[in-house]
Amino acid sequence: MAKVYEFLTNGNEEVEALVPVDVLRRAGAEVVLVSTTGEREVVSAHGVKMVADCLLEDTDTSDADLLMIPGGMPGSEILCNNDDVRAAIARQYDAGKLVSAICAGPMIFGALGISDGKRMTCYPGFEPLLAGATYTGDLVTVDGNVVTGKGPGASFAYAFTLCELLFGKTTADALREGMIYTF
Repeated sequence: MAKVYEFLTNGNEEVEALVPVDVLRRAGAEVVLVSTTGEREVVSAHGVKMVADCLLEDTDTSDADLLMIPGGMPGSEILCNNDDVRAAIARQYDAGKLVSAICAGPMIFGALGISDGKRMTCYPGFEPLLAGATYTGDLVTVDGNVVTGKGPGASFAYAFTLCELLFGKTTADALREGMIYTF
């Protein structure tokens, strides 16, 4: 079973946070929502309250197959500036394991130097924060062990891409069909 951790904070985009969780759990992943606020309840960029499974300070992500960063503002900036989140992303990336971010979330890859020489996408206007990256403008871009998504409208494409990387095309295609995702 794939093990996935998603970091959450106040001000994240709820669609970008929850669509990948839904798709990956349907595929059979164990997805753990990790609050970085010191409280299990976080409030999204549009006022939706979400309850995380655990707190960052109580979580060891070393068994992760994938670490995810949702977008949204100011959430993306808060996660990017969190030293513990940055350290977890850097360790995961350096171990050659999957890291992903959507919308404004890929700014963390720029801050860590991960974006240098990579092909990436993000929400338009955040490209300057992807230091050294080639901006694709695609809904989803995969470059090695780094997956980036463009924004809220890319949430399903991003989620199914992550599903395919973790579980294979057959599983992802079956979920696409079952969820009536035809794009």
